[in-house]
Amino acid sequence: MIDILKIGFVLLSYLLGSVPVGYLLTKYYTDKNILEMGSGNIGSTNVGRIAGRKLAIVTQLLDMLKGLLPVALCLFFVDNKTDGFEFYIYWLALAAIIGHDFSIFLKFKGGKGVNTTLGASVLIAPISVFISVAIYFLVKNRFKYVSIGSLLLGIFLPLTELVFHGFTSAFYYLLACMVLIILMHKANISRLLNQEELSS
Repeated sequence: MIDILKIGFVLLSYLLGSVPVGYLLTKYYTDKNILEMGSGNIGSTNVGRIAGRKLAIVTQLLDMLKGLLPVALCLFFVDNKTDGFEFYIYWLALAAIIGHDFSIFLKFKGGKGVNTTLGASVLIAPISVFISVAIYFLVKNRFKYVSIGSLLLGIFLPLTELVFHGFTSAFYYLLACMVLIILMHKANISRLLNQEELSS
């Protein structure tokens, strides 16, 4: 029964992550289909291009909340001495991120997962998150490309965890996050190589 409940909460985390905030806000306030405009992404960067900065900020915060909420509830309500707790919280976090990347409400399309990754990871590996975010802003301000900053953010998440804490469970979780971020930026990498990427 307990295992069934755990699986159920992981599925709920996926469903929460799947809520396409950027798509819904843009559609409601502008009646535009963000999937067909700009980069075609539902994340805050493309929302900013299509619907403006205010909606982009709201999208960013809500996408982060999608990742933060399942992890925070788990930390608050579940005894961390429970067998398998450490691995369970990582599955909850990943479920929210995968939901954002492959939303069941958008025929398994979605965003790049950066904001949801940060929300899901900030309570698990705060040092890695804050350092990676700092790297993101430095790179974005220097090169003017969100995608480059996001890719380096993804790489620095596990790298920072490794430097500060070694080969922990959090390192492997963040390594999985890095892989997802790189995979979701595959088109951006191609455009960067062809000098066709959209600037921030």
